[in-house]
Amino acid sequence: MDMFAEYSHAISSVVLFTLVVLFLAPFSALAKQGKGLAPGATPEQDYSDQAYRLNRAYLNGTETLPAFVAVVTAAVLLGASPFWVNLLASVALLARVVMLVVHIKGIGKPNSGLRSVLYVLGWACMFVIGLMALVAAF
Repeated sequence: MDMFAEYSHAISSVVLFTLVVLFLAPFSALAKQGKGLAPGATPEQDYSDQAYRLNRAYLNGTETLPAFVAVVTAAVLLGASPFWVNLLASVALLARVVMLVVHIKGIGKPNSGLRSVLYVLGWACMFVIGLMALVAAF
């Protein structure tokens, strides 16, 4: 296991992101249940509705998590620069967590606001990690 020690921040970021998504799941379900929605139903698209924002935050996490896991895992297994993989994975995690808070609290505009900036920051970090993994592969 010592061979992965250099990537402890990146690996921890994957675990923490997963735990955040898992943590959001029951709260999203309870918010939807409180509105009388069936399991799996989606609240009406109304950004002023707390249940909608909570559900979207949860779904955003579940949509992004597989890509995050894939690029970080590939970068670690292929031996990409531990410094950059750790830094970018940590920044991506931080951007996602702050974005979830902004989303759940309804801070800013629904589009082109702080939430969008945080999304792009996290996306860019994951994209660069993916490129680093490709470079390390060849």
